[in-house]
Amino acid sequence: MKEVNLTDFGGKADGKFNNTGAFALAFGEIARNGGGKLTVSKGVWATGPIEIPSDTTLELEEGAELSFIPNPDLYAPTFTRWEGVECYAMHPLLFSTHTKNVKVTGKGTINGNGQPWWDTVKEKKARKQAKPELPCELVLAQMNPGFEGQAGGGGGRETQFLRPSLVEFSFCENVTLEGVKIINSPFWTVHPLYVKNLTLKGLNIENPYTAPNTDGIDVDSCENVLIEDCFVSVGDDGICIKSGSGPDGIRCNKPTVNVEVKNCTVRNAHGGIVLGSETAAGMSHIHASNCDLSGTDRGIRIKSRRGRGGDLFDIELRDLVMNDTLCPIAMNMYYKCGLENKQAPEFSLEKQPITAETPRIHDVKIIGCKGTGCKASAGFIVGLPEMPIDNLEIRDCYFTTDESSDRSPQESDMFYGLPEVSVKSFRVRNAPGAKFENVTVEGPKETFIYI
Repeated sequence: MKEVNLTDFGGKADGKFNNTGAFALAFGEIARNGGGKLTVSKGVWATGPIEIPSDTTLELEEGAELSFIPNPDLYAPTFTRWEGVECYAMHPLLFSTHTKNVKVTGKGTINGNGQPWWDTVKEKKARKQAKPELPCELVLAQMNPGFEGQAGGGGGRETQFLRPSLVEFSFCENVTLEGVKIINSPFWTVHPLYVKNLTLKGLNIENPYTAPNTDGIDVDSCENVLIEDCFVSVGDDGICIKSGSGPDGIRCNKPTVNVEVKNCTVRNAHGGIVLGSETAAGMSHIHASNCDLSGTDRGIRIKSRRGRGGDLFDIELRDLVMNDTLCPIAMNMYYKCGLENKQAPEFSLEKQPITAETPRIHDVKIIGCKGTGCKASAGFIVGLPEMPIDNLEIRDCYFTTDESSDRSPQESDMFYGLPEVSVKSFRVRNAPGAKFENVTVEGPKETFIYI
């Protein structure tokens, strides 16, 4: 196995020198030798995009920092999936594609230097930019014909400022990401896409809560995944399971299957452990246990809507702590983000025709969970009238609401179309088979409401 150090290829850890070429030379040498290990020593290694070949370990020693240069022009269009739709987007910062046996490990830091990216997005939204303008946006628009009609999640598809993920593995087998600290992502932070056999262990993932669309971990159409002993504090969802959005996700037909999440901590995120909202190819055998999701907006969050599709089943969430959330459990089939028309059929309270784009949730168990100080409500379970949530079991759980909080029950999740309620109760709608066994709700005047 070839073992090299970045300094062997002209790398400089002064925080200024662009090491993109040094990384390319080092990984090229490893590839020519059939695999190996690249060690990055202590120091700040400024760089543009990095691609890791098969049979390669990238080790970041303690005190080493990969510092990605925040210049969109460095990240050429690359085929990926962006908010659930296959397309071209900016090249991920740290990337491996169509590879096997890749490992990134160590005690170092991967820094996406996201602030300029976030500022650009916020500026575009503030002036309501509705079409591509920058040269990089115009290039992507030309490469993504029909993007105007594609589904999105609110990240800005209409402008084609398709920011890069910080760490992305796509079309890979046997991937391990372990021990490193990952911060300040321009967009989604860790994005495994079409990966088989994935381990994410001992990661420390941190983005500011105000950083837009900076999900922590997005497991996207993958199979056989272990997420263990990770800390995540980010500006969107924390640990999220996805499988494509709407017609494009249905066309790809690559579900997410066999995911185990255990002994993780999530803070400040919009959702702690999340399924959706990109649900098109479905997901199953999703199990989470012994996690602390306190201080997130929603602890458990399952979200989709008409048009997104997907069959979600065999979901077991056990022994989760979710104190001081807005809402500890939110299962929402009226999710609004990416569709601003409040009168759209997606948000109708009347039964709609069942199609391939009608999402379904069934066979879900939530066991032994605790959430105290819930600010908006004790729980939010809302299915579709034509496709109710079926075979839902919640047992041995304890929730209390913070009746002094000024947060409205309407903030339990992001939705359109549902009638307003004024109490912080556990809300249930279109889930006729839901079973609540040994579930205690303390605080609101009414324990459960069905509206």
